[in-house]
Amino acid sequence: MLSMTSRYALRALAYLASHPDRQVFAHEIAAETDIPTNYLSKILHTLARQGLVKSGRGRRGGFRLALPPDRIVLKQVIAPFEDPEFPRDCLLGRPFCSDNSPCQAHATWKPISEQVSHFFQTATLADLIRREAVSTSSAAGMG
Repeated sequence: MLSMTSRYALRALAYLASHPDRQVFAHEIAAETDIPTNYLSKILHTLARQGLVKSGRGRRGGFRLALPPDRIVLKQVIAPFEDPEFPRDCLLGRPFCSDNSPCQAHATWKPISEQVSHFFQTATLADLIRREAVSTSSAAGMG
């Protein structure tokens, strides 16, 4: 559903949100999140232009969030990499799909796409890392 670029952007910002006390180099984020370094650098620079991350050069350089994680809505993170209509695009790929001119999947897809859209417009990066921490601690307790 999300492009790989959006997934990488979310993964990178989740990593930065988990390390709020320091600037993090792109190569560290890449290694820890399994994102190709060159691709990650382009993503991070796009997010910097959007005002979501700050970057520094040199020895003390690296990246950090420009805002607290609870002020970064997931839609802001993916917006530069997704179609503006995401996720309301027609499930079957029709250029025009609406209540007035629906495709075969419209009635089923519309409420789901509205839920997905609502999630990205309301969930924050803080919500994402909180959920990640819960699933990680749950997984660690198993076994």
